[in-house]
Amino acid sequence: MSKRKVLITGASGYIASLMLPTLRNHFDLTLADISEIDRDGNKVEGVNIANFIDPDRSKYEHLFENISGVIHLAFKPHTPRGAKTENAPIDRFDNEHENIQMANNIYRCAYDAGVSRLAIASSNHAADWYEHSLIHERKMDLVRPSDFPVSDNFYGWAKAAYELLAWPYACGIFGRKLETVLLRIGFTRPIIVTDYLSDSPMTEQTSSGIAEFKRNLGAYISPRDITQLFSRAIEAPNIENEHGIPFVIAYGCSDNTRRFWSLETGRKYLDYQPKDDTEIIYANEIRDLLTGDGTDIRGGKVGI
Repeated sequence: MSKRKVLITGASGYIASLMLPTLRNHFDLTLADISEIDRDGNKVEGVNIANFIDPDRSKYEHLFENISGVIHLAFKPHTPRGAKTENAPIDRFDNEHENIQMANNIYRCAYDAGVSRLAIASSNHAADWYEHSLIHERKMDLVRPSDFPVSDNFYGWAKAAYELLAWPYACGIFGRKLETVLLRIGFTRPIIVTDYLSDSPMTEQTSSGIAEFKRNLGAYISPRDITQLFSRAIEAPNIENEHGIPFVIAYGCSDNTRRFWSLETGRKYLDYQPKDDTEIIYANEIRDLLTGDGTDIRGGKVGI
């Protein structure tokens, strides 16, 4: 049986690095990114150079030919590589507008080339107002994909915008239905205890290192779970909703005891069955920081 042909954008990025060791064997991959060098300075083999923000789609539309599915991971960060300072949050609109333009270029190229399925890396930030204002205040226990997407920052707004942008392509109004799965990815980095201690530079960016630690225990997605999630997003046989629209928004985290995002749509439409739980993976770290001798931390999923 021949392998499914899949294009991955952002193939030199961190998320791709978590999945490529498995996906290279699972799919017949075409890789693309603006650079073939990853953030550690290593060359990623097989990357086609393409700038998907460029409005001239003729420069890269050939990459979509004979492709069955697209995994779209590419995005333009608000802090360019090598930059010493970030743009202020209120000044990030133009950058995120380019990410929306990029998403539309991906959708249009996929539509024109006859691609059947898209798996798009959205983000939990598409609805992070609930987390920032309700979850951590213990006014809400679980955010669901069906909750109205509201974000308090332009990065999250852009993710929500290109979730909605995919709907016209998925609903068939242009002539055919482009099947689309939008995955609101959680926390993908290893959870290292020293990052959350009072003398860590990380804690200077948050109100509490302990609160951040507890939050990330709920938000984490392991490499094997994120690989499974994107694979299922490409391969699930039928993702049509009750109205016949092949459009799914699903949260991407492991089956964490402390999670505060619902996995219901991933399980229902994609048969996503995460294998990991931070309460088990990081049991020693949890004991050292939250439940061990000398600790006096309030229980619960989040907060201090």
